Amino acid sequence: MSKVPFNLSEVKAVIFDLGGVILNLDYDLTINAFKELGQDSFENLYTQANQDAIFDKYETGQISSNEFIKYLLALLPPNCKENEVISAWNVMLLDLPKMRIDFLKEVALKLPTFLFSNTNELHYQSFKKYFEKEYGTLNLLEDIFEQCYYSHLVGQRKPNASAFNVVLKDHNLKANEVLFIDDSIQHIEGAQKLGIKTIHLVDSDICDILTFS
Repeated sequence: MSKVPFNLSEVKAVIFDLGGVILNLDYDLTINAFKELGQDSFENLYTQANQDAIFDKYETGQISSNEFIKYLLALLPPNCKENEVISAWNVMLLDLPKMRIDFLKEVALKLPTFLFSNTNELHYQSFKKYFEKEYGTLNLLEDIFEQCYYSHLVGQRKPNASAFNVVLKDHNLKANEVLFIDDSIQHIEGAQKLGIKTIHLVDSDICDILTFS
């Protein structure tokens, strides 16, 4: 958590996480949804801080959505349906307040900004549909950021150094000149190992912890 707003004039670019930083998330909603379907120990497989290897594979595009859904169905009672699994998986995705969109647009006018999200095909499709319904465009984020990186499309996920290096190398950025904002401490620690400046966002809003003054 940043107690004093970070002065963006100190960096040359910013990398934003998506879920929990820009898009509101609630992991417990998905954990509880799977409990209601009959899987009482889903939190042993998937949380914000840790997840089973199958989720890593799905987030890096190594397995398809069909394979992922079959994996989840195998954890549940035989009467569970595919649409119930998809709904339970996506229920963690909440809203994106307009004030954050406006703020991000302001930042992007002054600095190169990038998005890097550990995500997957089902979540990607879900929040794209939400953007279209709420804001009239599937490309809401692509229209704001210089480039968006989604782990399932680039085959890399945070906190691996290789994930951050994709962005740094693509745009000829020096690690110590970049700010990275994420709500997961393991991702923050991964960025810090490369010398990237970081903000671990906890109980704060990005609109309140960044300034150009």
